[in-house]
Formats: sequence, structure tokens, C-alpha cells
Amino acid sequence: MASSIKGQACIAGIFEHPTRRADGISTAQLHADVALGALADAGLSLSDVDGYFCGADAPGLGGFSMAEYLGLTGLRYMDTTETGGSSYLLHVSHAARAIMTGQCNVALITMADRPLAAGAGPVLAGVDMSQVPEREFASPVPVPPVFGYAMVARRHMHEFGTTAEQLAWVKVAASHHAQHNPHAKLREVLSLEDVMASPVVAAPLRRADCCVVTDGGGALVLTRPEIARSLKRPIVKIAGAGEAMKHSSGGHVDPLHSAGVFSAAKAFEEAGVTARDIRYASLYDSFTITVIMQLEDIGFCEKGQGGRFAADGNLIAGQGRLPVNTDGGGLCSNHPGNKGGMTKMLEAVRQCRGEAHPAVQVPNHDLVLAHGTGGLMSSQHMAGTVILEAA
Repeated sequence: MASSIKGQACIAGIFEHPTRRADGISTAQLHADVALGALADAGLSLSDVDGYFCGADAPGLGGFSMAEYLGLTGLRYMDTTETGGSSYLLHVSHAARAIMTGQCNVALITMADRPLAAGAGPVLAGVDMSQVPEREFASPVPVPPVFGYAMVARRHMHEFGTTAEQLAWVKVAASHHAQHNPHAKLREVLSLEDVMASPVVAAPLRRADCCVVTDGGGALVLTRPEIARSLKRPIVKIAGAGEAMKHSSGGHVDPLHSAGVFSAAKAFEEAGVTARDIRYASLYDSFTITVIMQLEDIGFCEKGQGGRFAADGNLIAGQGRLPVNTDGGGLCSNHPGNKGGMTKMLEAVRQCRGEAHPAVQVPNHDLVLAHGTGGLMSSQHMAGTVILEAA
């Protein structure tokens, strides 16, 4: 039996919910909407699905409840892995391996949540952070995510001379892309001066350095290659995938490297390619520093050079060396349920299919990469990397 998933599974269908605020729509209905949308995109139906994947955003008993709600009667495989925003990249990897080993033929992955409509704010659905083991020692100290990412950014600046202007270029690039996305929450094109004029939230991060909070969701359908070939849709093969964990090591924290160092290396090894072969990347952008760290850790540039790499429009499609997040990303378009891994996969598939907006579609899209970080880059997090190949 093959040990590598390279070419053993294909993404046959995708769908992104158009809403950014889901008043009057339940979480279960959001999951159903995106599931039906992705299956319709693939030319399949619920009766074809025999593998189901979801995270803690799925309501009730998670996978059990959603399987019944959707009417998935032919399931042979279920995976409810939860690693925050990176969950859905891990689901792609796990689904491909389940298909490769014959445990399912058609895998459905759904993600949906409604923190805005529910008034929940920047929290992760189904995740009770008050119960993490170290919380009893740190409960008097507020720890919103921006604090941890500000620490990473400040340390990066101290060690490598990264500037606030270099961080700002990540947001500028996102805004240039978002203007072409009719569903993006923020569509205004920003200049470097606009971003620098944004108020400081947690130094050195400004409000414009932070992702949006939205409702919505998305779904993916993976199939066996022979099924994908029968569906008359552009074939997108899973070329390689990797996952890796990094935590605070009992207080011995290294804020200058993420788990992406290891997940990306695994994905590249499995795909038999390098970062130099990638012409488009969907990179997790919870904050602008997140993108700069991933540029380095995945291997698009040397450690410490991420700020310089991102500067002067180098992440903008049509003018930069590496277009990143051509849908506007989490910084401008969509960050449903405060977990952006699903949207990273969706835009990577659009690019690999050649179906991104014409203004941002990269001409050479045979190999694209999606990467997610779930948790806090400053402490505990799980990274997932997926490399896609157009047939």
C-alpha cells in the first residue's frame, strides 16, 4: 500500500458562504449551506458522501449531530480533529489518507460559525480556554490573541530590524486583492500611509494589522482520483501535506519560529518540490506578523527577511514575486468563526483551478500552497501545510 498521499486524492468541490454576518441563520444551517454548495460544485450529492470531517464549530455533538442534520446515511469514516484555525488543512490531509487507504471514497469537510450574530466576539467555537491546564496560574492576566502576536512582532523587530512599515505592506497587499472580491468585508484599497495611520491596539500592532471577525464558512469535497476525473471539473490533486505542533515548552518559548518550519518541510518532501516551485500561497493571516513569520518558516525567504520580502508590493498579484491571499484573506475578506484555515484552502483551490478573479489569477498555477496556524503563534499552536497540484 502506498505510504504517500501524493496524487492519491483530489479536491473535487469547494464552496464559500457569501455571508459575513449570519443573522437569522443557525450554525447548523451554515454547515448545510456550505456542504450542499461544495457538493453541487463537484456534481455530487449527499448520498455520495461516505466520509465526514468537521471541527468544534459543528454544533451539538459535532460530527454526530451534523451527520444526522445533513442526512449522511452512508458514512464509513468520521474525523473531528480540532486544532483551531489549522483544523481544516489537517482535515484535508486526513481525508486524503483515508481515501488512499480505502476507508472512504468521497470526503466532505465543513466549517461554519456565527460569532458576530451570536455576539461572541473573537472566540473559538466549542473551545473552552478556561479549562486549559495552565489557566489557573494565569487567570488574572488577560490574554487576547493580539497580545501574543504583538510579542512575536516586537521580538522579530528587535532581532531582525523588521519595521512597522514592512508589517503594513501585508495589509496593503490584502486590500489590493480584496477590492476584486464582492464578498470581502473590507474592500477599500489602502496605502501604506493609511495602514500606518490606524490606531495602535497592542504595540507594535495596529488595528489594520489585525484580521476581521466574520460569520460564514466553507466546505471542501475530496474524492478518489478516478471519481474526480468523471466529474468534468478541473482536477486538483493533493501533492503533499504536513502537520506539526509547537508549544511553550514549560516557559522556554522561542517566539521566532513556528511549527510551520516542520509542517512545510513534511509537505515539500512528500510533494517532491521546494518553496521555489510555488507561485501562489494562501498563508494564515490572523495578524500581519503571522504572514511574515510563515514566509520565513515555510522557506520563501531566510529567517529574518520576511519583512523585507513582503515590502514594496511583493505579495500583490501581478506585480510581486509571490502573490499571497488573493481573495483578501483574513485581513480583509473573511475569517469565519475566528478560524481561517478553510478560506485558505478555498482560495488555493481557486488559484490551482485557474478560477480566481482574473485581476488576481496567477498565470502559473500548477503548484500552489496553503498553510494554517491554529492556536497562538506565541505559545501553543498546530500548523498544517497542504500543497496542491493541477492535473
